[in-house]
Amino acid sequence: IVHQINLEYLARVVFAHVVDGALQAYPDTLVGTDSHTTMINGLGVLGWGVGGIEAEAAMLGQPVSMLLPQVVGFKLTGKLKEGSTATDLVLTVTEMLRKTGVVGKFVEFFGDGLSELPLADRATIANMAPEYGATCGIFPVDKETLRYLRMTGRSDESIALIDAYSKEQGMFHTKDSPHATYSEVVSLDLATVEPSVAGPRRPQDRVPLSQAAANFKHELPTLLSPKAKAAARQVMRWEGEGGNPTAPGAEGTHDEVIEPVGKKHRIDVSKYLDHGSVVIAAITSCTNTSNPAVMIAAGLLAKKAARRGLSTAPWVKTSVAPGSRVVTEYYKKAGLMPYLDKLGFSIAGYGCTTCIGNSGPLPADVSKTIDEHSLVAVSVLSGNRNFEGRINSEVRANYLMSPPLVVAYALAGRIDHDLLTEPLGRGADGKDIFLRDIWPTQQEVDEVVRQCIDSEMFRGNYENISEGDEHWQKLKVPQGETYAWDKDSTYIKRAPYFDDMPVQPAPVRDIKGARVLAWLGDSVTTDHISPAGSIKQNSPAGKYLVEHGVKPHDFNSYGSRRGNHEVMVRGTFANVRLRNKLAPGTEGGVTRYLPTNEVTSIFEASMKYQAERVPLIILAGKEYGSGSSRDWAAKGPMLLGVKAVIAQSYERIHRSNLVGMGILPLQFLSEDDPESLGLNGEETYEIAGLRELLDT
Repeated sequence: IVHQINLEYLARVVFAHVVDGALQAYPDTLVGTDSHTTMINGLGVLGWGVGGIEAEAAMLGQPVSMLLPQVVGFKLTGKLKEGSTATDLVLTVTEMLRKTGVVGKFVEFFGDGLSELPLADRATIANMAPEYGATCGIFPVDKETLRYLRMTGRSDESIALIDAYSKEQGMFHTKDSPHATYSEVVSLDLATVEPSVAGPRRPQDRVPLSQAAANFKHELPTLLSPKAKAAARQVMRWEGEGGNPTAPGAEGTHDEVIEPVGKKHRIDVSKYLDHGSVVIAAITSCTNTSNPAVMIAAGLLAKKAARRGLSTAPWVKTSVAPGSRVVTEYYKKAGLMPYLDKLGFSIAGYGCTTCIGNSGPLPADVSKTIDEHSLVAVSVLSGNRNFEGRINSEVRANYLMSPPLVVAYALAGRIDHDLLTEPLGRGADGKDIFLRDIWPTQQEVDEVVRQCIDSEMFRGNYENISEGDEHWQKLKVPQGETYAWDKDSTYIKRAPYFDDMPVQPAPVRDIKGARVLAWLGDSVTTDHISPAGSIKQNSPAGKYLVEHGVKPHDFNSYGSRRGNHEVMVRGTFANVRLRNKLAPGTEGGVTRYLPTNEVTSIFEASMKYQAERVPLIILAGKEYGSGSSRDWAAKGPMLLGVKAVIAQSYERIHRSNLVGMGILPLQFLSEDDPESLGLNGEETYEIAGLRELLDT
């Protein structure tokens, strides 16, 4: 994962160049086309995510512009108590800052508690800035920064430069550093952080571990399908995005039992599965796999569990997907890999995998049971996002947690199992084993980190990073100034954005006679707008691929097809958990075509409106466009004919992407929303005075 590579290898912290014979140094900065670019702020490098549209403009010489942000200070005091992890801390921070409201703001961490946070923990906190809404969450450069740079194999010369420059510029933090003046200050005593999970829908919905079982039972009525029917089963092959490379079978069939890794005997899962059954347990994502402490804690817990005779529940699909190969190196060196393998937590690949929706298909018997009984199945993952429909279309509840808790819930097999009071199972000796019996101590974790991680491990893994493997080296690079389009490709097609575009931009016109394509609620994410996961055979995108000779098991994912606008526009608003108030009682990418009241797919309704030259708008609630910096969440609506979005509030990157694609992001007054204004979505809308507004 590029964020981990940035942290471990690419980031310079301070750059130096000779200009007119003099050596000039300046701070490292970064903008990236992924919202979790913010991870680099843990290293003291200012960086944040931008949309692909904004990045493309920068590559063509346009500046990256921004309003001068407010800076919120986050004061850390104390020390994490035994049993609490960096994941518990970042979920707590995310909850606090979402309540504070930091969208469009910088967050700067300070206080005596900094000295108690290893750099990997800081990176974990910085990584989830998009989840708490901030543009970035930055930590200062201090002696811990220098230690990490040394451990990851940076040269002595570069570390000396960073040390000298930071101190000379007053950027080096010590316990005697004066406190800055902030727009607002939020405080947290690290000793109050407790083991936590977050879910079942949003990262900011933190739940103490002691209340996780009760939380699921409370949320269950809201998780049931409007029609009490599970989504269609995923069956396809993932190519180039990590995860399981093959998935045999065909959509709609449930006659094959897939043997998960490390499990030789299957049971009749229909007798065991129920609401709350954990069917996916994934140690994944840039947030946690870059943190040796929590990764080693997971390995040690697996070791203790396996030695005591525990095993994962047979219906749980398990995986480990590190962000870099260094993780595999220290797992092997510490002797933890065999125990993880024994519990089914084998290395599935290096990348986002389950966190971005590429878990691959569930075992056929599990899928069949979920479908037939309309079960609310659960995923547990050490990721950073758990939005509806993101992890797996068949899984309705998703909980974020630390890697060791992922292993624990895989052993328990249920989210409504109280890990603090109920046994995980019985050991080989027939005695009950509780989580407290196998939870590794901080001393045990620190000892493995000290013995098994060194700078040579990082140097060795990155020394040939630019060469690539044989497949990379054999890639054919076409010559010429323009791309040679393959008209038969279903992966890359020439997009129509520049068709009939005049040399001089046309004057902005008022929007007249617009109809509502979708009326959405709060916290509609870019995953709702443009999903990255599986493509369903009966969806508009699936039908398009079938018509072009692609078999369902070769559909791959929306993420892999994003070079084909025909697929992506058909996948816009196609999230299986999307709820459109224009089509009550439905779920998925459907709407009501207002002239005839026909309920149809959003894509098909759009085509009808565009044929009649009717402009379209979207109505939405708060936090519209939160989540990934997915430019297709703006490109797709533009191709659907959407001219404006009217929402109660927006996330920063998505609002920028909408502007970049010519979609007007309008906002209700603070006290207003569609309901308070008496709107029902059936109205005809006119947005006037645009030219005058833009001229002021």
